[in-house]
Amino acid sequence: MAQEPNLFDALSDVLVTRFAAARGSVAALRLPERAHLGAVLWRDDVLVTSEQSLPDLEALEAVLADGSCVAGKLAGRDPATNVAVVRLDKAVRAPTLAASVPQVGALVIAAGSDGGGRPSARLGMVNAVGPEWHSMRGGRIEARIQLDIRLAASEEGGPAFDAAGGWLGMTTFGPRGQILVIPGATVERMAPALLAAGHVARGWLGVALRPVAVPDELREAAGEATGLMVMSLSPDGPAAKAGVVPGDIVLSVDGTSARRLRNVLAHLGSDSLGKMVSLRLIHGGAVIAVEVTITERPEA
Repeated sequence: MAQEPNLFDALSDVLVTRFAAARGSVAALRLPERAHLGAVLWRDDVLVTSEQSLPDLEALEAVLADGSCVAGKLAGRDPATNVAVVRLDKAVRAPTLAASVPQVGALVIAAGSDGGGRPSARLGMVNAVGPEWHSMRGGRIEARIQLDIRLAASEEGGPAFDAAGGWLGMTTFGPRGQILVIPGATVERMAPALLAAGHVARGWLGVALRPVAVPDELREAAGEATGLMVMSLSPDGPAAKAGVVPGDIVLSVDGTSARRLRNVLAHLGSDSLGKMVSLRLIHGGAVIAVEVTITERPEA
């Protein structure tokens, strides 16, 4: 009598097949301070990896899925979206990465490498999917994808796939031990810009802000219970030139409440340079509005 197919064996076979098809996109970057860092073979001559874990190096060595080593150079990095791109000295054949829309509860494979070309895989699920968000550095990320999975430090920066083989994006470590995915859509938007210019220009107000409560006697006029206090300013920054001083409390930017810093950062994207925004703030014990022209954030 023929044995009935086992559901778990069938699922295992599917996952093995999916990983084998995606394996060609898995790479690693050898680093002097640690063994290696995961990466995605995004194009025939371009790797994408986690910017936050990549040292300040120009020359790099990549290890591909077949174990071959290819020299490369850092072509650009963007701390705000945690995307870095490395251009390889020679082109190799990169598999097509078919983007996938993440679904909560879906199985996910996080792919990595041991640094010698031998692959590693972690199985988990999509724990949560949120809308577009802005990082604390002001980067726009198309979706917040959180995984119920564990990663070794060397596996960060590798690709994440769903059980159908669809590419979710690049894995990275988030706050409080979370494992996040930088969506494929974010990588597709950022990588060409980084290859072209090496960095992404973003807007800047020239202020350091801290959440505070609005004084009770000003809450009615302010229309807000909390705001962002100006702790310090760059003397030549846009806010200082507009008359903002330390101790002012920012209430809104162009009508958007400043209860959260991310609300302010959302107005400082790449398309904000040269724009004038209205800052509503508490200044000298009164609620006023000032016009500020956004300029490019200086490079650190």
